[in-house]
Amino acid sequence: MLYEIKPDRNTITRPKENTVGNINPKFSKMKTYCTILILLFGAFTVKAQKVYKTSFKSEADKIIYVTEFKSEADMIVFDTKFKSEAKPYSGIWFWTTFKSEADWKVYFTKFKSEATLKVYFTKFKSEAGMK
Repeated sequence: MLYEIKPDRNTITRPKENTVGNINPKFSKMKTYCTILILLFGAFTVKAQKVYKTSFKSEADKIIYVTEFKSEADMIVFDTKFKSEAKPYSGIWFWTTFKSEADWKVYFTKFKSEATLKVYFTKFKSEAGMK
């Protein structure tokens, strides 16, 4: 319990229970911990577009054909070196070395008719995205 000393009297009194200035410190800490926990949970559950290149067509989630022209592509892709920059369906891809870490396992084909997704690789991040 918190007690306060009144300057005009030499008595110790208990403060009122439900005043704005009287915030329970345990509740305040708990609120802070819950907020941090929610933010961390959100940060780790956001799926980035991590891509793994596979050698087998049967393993792939997407079969990719790389076009020479932007106008032919379904998606314009920018390769990033940072996992944090990659976002779902944004066209910003982070290449991972682990199959289990990838959101998409892709197989590159030479034939446009086999592809489930046609992509064009760009040098500019601002051009990336679905068409």
